[in-house]
Amino acid sequence: MNYLNTGALLLAAYLAVFLAACRTPLSDFLGVQTDLLPALMVYCGLSSDWATLTIVALAGGLWFDALSSNPLGVTVIPLFLVAFIVQLNRGFILREQRYAQFVLGAIASAGAPAVTGVVLLGLGQNPLIGWGSFWQGFVMAVIGGSLTPVMFWAFERFTSVFNYQPMSETSFRPDREIKRGRV
Repeated sequence: MNYLNTGALLLAAYLAVFLAACRTPLSDFLGVQTDLLPALMVYCGLSSDWATLTIVALAGGLWFDALSSNPLGVTVIPLFLVAFIVQLNRGFILREQRYAQFVLGAIASAGAPAVTGVVLLGLGQNPLIGWGSFWQGFVMAVIGGSLTPVMFWAFERFTSVFNYQPMSETSFRPDREIKRGRV
């Protein structure tokens, strides 16, 4: 487990929760509080191991629930579910394609709040669900999908700056002598 990447993911989760809690002119105009945690969990599912994605889902979900009216721990389930599904299928996903990143981010950003609503209904809570929820889901899907490739780019830059790059090996060994001519 790379502790530098885990720390960077936890810092990004903390900043995503902070941005979700802040009122911005964009959120006032659109009527939607954006949540970047599902997009972050897509990156985490494609780029890290099980321990890291569990830690990020747990910490991000608990931080998000601490600042919302959700019961503590409700958001952990959808975040972990997003990363779990992506992690299981990451061999089939075209990780480097921006379009695939956008689609995964959009699906995760629309699906995680829907799963949270289902979990809240299962707990006997009464979440505010109405016709406006479709607008909010659409806007969150577009914003989350648009920012997922940005997260991939930012974390790839972070990784290239702070981690050692793998050295490419050639099939030629420098201690081997090549004999030329006839035998």
